[in-house]
Amino acid sequence: MASAPSPASLSFLPTISSSSTTTSRTPIVRLHSRFLRSPLRGLGFAAADTAFSAHVASKLRSCSTSVKPISRGVFAAKKSVGDLSPAELKGKKVFVRADLNVPLDDNQNITDDTRIRAAVPTIKHLISNGAKVILSSHLGRPKGVTPKYSLAPLVPRLTELIGVEVVKADDCIGPDVEKLVASLPDGGVLLLENVRFYKEEEKNDPGFAEKLASLADLYVNDAFGTAHRAHASTEGVTKFLKPSVAGFLLQKELDYLDGAVSNPKRPFAAIVGGSKAQGLSVGSSLVEEDKLDLATTLLAKAKAKGVALLLPTDVVVADKFAPDANSKVVPAAAIPDGWMGLDIGPDSVKTFNEALETTKTVIWNGPMGVFEFDKFAVGTEAVAKKLAELSGKGVTTIIGGGDSVAAVEKVGVADVMSHISTGGGASLELLEGKVLPGVDALDEAVATVSA
Repeated sequence: MASAPSPASLSFLPTISSSSTTTSRTPIVRLHSRFLRSPLRGLGFAAADTAFSAHVASKLRSCSTSVKPISRGVFAAKKSVGDLSPAELKGKKVFVRADLNVPLDDNQNITDDTRIRAAVPTIKHLISNGAKVILSSHLGRPKGVTPKYSLAPLVPRLTELIGVEVVKADDCIGPDVEKLVASLPDGGVLLLENVRFYKEEEKNDPGFAEKLASLADLYVNDAFGTAHRAHASTEGVTKFLKPSVAGFLLQKELDYLDGAVSNPKRPFAAIVGGSKAQGLSVGSSLVEEDKLDLATTLLAKAKAKGVALLLPTDVVVADKFAPDANSKVVPAAAIPDGWMGLDIGPDSVKTFNEALETTKTVIWNGPMGVFEFDKFAVGTEAVAKKLAELSGKGVTTIIGGGDSVAAVEKVGVADVMSHISTGGGASLELLEGKVLPGVDALDEAVATVSA
């Protein structure tokens, strides 16, 4: 069940020319993406969602007074599965680490197949080139072998989407698995059992990684959602398999989150959902007291950096956290005691949508309220529809969080967004500038020099 957050906020970056070398007092926030060798420039986030803000704040740097343009020079990108020739794939056993960690209901039915669908292009490319695909993933957080976390329920949907019969192994290493691999035809797909049934997976045990790698001839990582983890199947296997390359999904995530965000078309807006901290009454709304100083600091930084920060002016409040709660619209600064803010109000929707009208790039992380309850989904759905409209006009729209993804799926506009990220934690760490072990371990593409 979702918690009850205070509604969201919206921030804009001032338009800064990429060729500017001015020494005026208009510094920008800089975040660095070390493994991609390029800075993430001028990324302004609203101090609303405390987890998101904490990630970003941990890398906020003191900025110099001069704004320097990006100089990419030689761009060290990662080698992609698309860079491999048909001859390099035909008849080869390819270990594909995908992120098939999909939600299941109590009857083991898939409730959201987004991650499975996202993995399909890479798998289809490999089998169309005659490769033998050995598919690996985790599901949930099992403690040892846990039947409810078996990947077996995924087989029918995988088979349907890929178009070939997917064979399921009962383990991910061992003699029985080796026999299944040996019998796999060109263009065949074998799904290994949950790699996290072994504690050695998350410990990145070299022996376990070597056993996984012994099944294949080369490695493809298409699991962006776990790329920030140095696990045996995401990082360890690359020490034993060459080439080790990025899948299409992983490559797309890097292209958007590094490319579109490090040097975005401006104006650039970040929509961040979650609790707010302005010293105003929030009634019974969820507030993380230990994050108030952080939120206040980020509000001050936004003001100092010239980042336009829009917060809700009105909110929809409820007398209880339930779909049938009594509700009313009140000023954001005056939520009554005993009531909680569960959505942004109509004036806030109008203000946010008008502000978004001029943007060229938008990244959205976190819904406007408790959209799981239809009564309090109006704000979230309005923003989703606005972003869909903007996408149709050529605006780059990036959806970067689990709840935000669920929101655009619910509204039915997911297909028109520029990019929907599959990796919450990985997305945050990439934006933060951390090295993602699962990406850093991959082979580098042949460097090209930009003009």
